[in-house]
Amino acid sequence: MKDYYAILGVPRNATQEEIKRAYKRLARQYHPDVNKSPEAEEKFKEINEAYAVLSDPEKRRVYDTYGTATPPPPPPPGGYDFSGFDVEDFSDFFQELFGTGLFGSMGRRRPRKGRDLRAELPLSLEEAFHGGERVVEVGGRRVPVKIPPGVQEGSTIRLAGLGGPGDPPGDLLLTVRLLPHPVFRLEGQDLYATLDVPAPIAVVGGKVRAPTLEGPVEVTIPPRTQAGKKLRLKGKGFPGPGGRGDLYYEVRVVIPEHLTPEEEELWRKLKEVRYAGA
Repeated sequence: MKDYYAILGVPRNATQEEIKRAYKRLARQYHPDVNKSPEAEEKFKEINEAYAVLSDPEKRRVYDTYGTATPPPPPPPGGYDFSGFDVEDFSDFFQELFGTGLFGSMGRRRPRKGRDLRAELPLSLEEAFHGGERVVEVGGRRVPVKIPPGVQEGSTIRLAGLGGPGDPPGDLLLTVRLLPHPVFRLEGQDLYATLDVPAPIAVVGGKVRAPTLEGPVEVTIPPRTQAGKKLRLKGKGFPGPGGRGDLYYEVRVVIPEHLTPEEEELWRKLKEVRYAGA
């Protein structure tokens, strides 16, 4: 059993705010675009999985009670109560007791399909973007799940035959839940992110490295770019049936915190030229 509290480095009585802060810190530390160590990607997945459970009060309650985010099925009711049975239920009941259906020679009991079971599948934005294969545990078994590229929040992935017992067995329906991302926000098929631009480049123009879900790229900054301006990378958003969306950056102009004496003198001269007497 995975200890989600240990993965996020928080105590079992941690508040939701403490859990959120721990997740953001670790997600930044182990994000594959930042951390290139071999174990970073697996650690990033564990962090997202832990946050998906502990950030949801109901899932957290179930996890604290059973040690898993999926509660066990309710136990069968004691005794036999026929009040809610239909004819086929009676036939099933007598089949179990006597090895024959209620109507004996009148016909064989019709096969009954097992009921479908439902569970949630938490995915990072990278997993949903690229698609691929994910291994999940179902009833103690490790089952591969194929994830289509561009899968969206609330989408359903059906695993045939892995539901409740029956003839044939039911299916397992996995509902996709996209985990919060430390850099990107997804709206439809468009991605949004904040882009830090050094003040000199914002004034005279230039190039800066910018994150995408496919790795960093160079983005051209036009001269006199103001803070808050949106820059669009066409076709760099999320994939979908009609093609890919766009990626939007909101510019945040960054003032240098530390200056050499020479740099400070240059900024001072610029101030005198631009704002004489200020």
